[in-house]
Amino acid sequence: MTFRSLLAAALLALTGCTSELDNKTAATVADAPTAKPAPAKPTATPATTPPPGPDAAASPAGAFLKLGAESEVSWVGAKVTKDHAGGFKVLSGEATVAKGALTSATVVMDLTSIFTDSEKLTGHLKKADFFDVGTFPTATYSITAIKPNEGGKPTVVGTLDLHGVQKEVTFPADVTVNMTQVTIAAEFTLNRQDFGLTYPGKPDDLIRDEVLIKGKLVFAP
Repeated sequence: MTFRSLLAAALLALTGCTSELDNKTAATVADAPTAKPAPAKPTATPATTPPPGPDAAASPAGAFLKLGAESEVSWVGAKVTKDHAGGFKVLSGEATVAKGALTSATVVMDLTSIFTDSEKLTGHLKKADFFDVGTFPTATYSITAIKPNEGGKPTVVGTLDLHGVQKEVTFPADVTVNMTQVTIAAEFTLNRQDFGLTYPGKPDDLIRDEVLIKGKLVFAP
């Protein structure tokens, strides 16, 4: 924990404020695997990429699935004095399934579509202090594995490309996989400092490093 995180925690304790982020499971963040190339930024929206043939979704050899409109990625950030909620209006992605197992999946978040509970905050988040959407208009999470966890939730493993930084991000999730649909639902905290999002906030109202991520991804033909 950084000094600023400790200071924010101390201020939070003094003010007696609580946050939705409190006592939530933290994602594990590590350097992205060097053996694999960094995920390429898409030149077209994955959700509109046609499947490899009209019968691909029903093929016993594998299924090509697209991210559905019911999918969502939202978040909660916190200052000393209050929480702010938000999310992304535009998502796209795809997944492939073979023999009842997820072989790959990608979700692309359009950062220019960010929304929050404050118009002023929404504008600020788009600027260089935070996401700098003019330079980094998208964030991509590429799932590389789903590992079973005996007695607990499966673990999702993937590479997050955010703000020009790539990290392997691992978290527990509820996962269902079959040849016609993949659903992944999770809630975890992520440290924004790991991705170069370092804006501290006001000296008397510091922003917490942890951000609560809430996601439900539904892939279908």
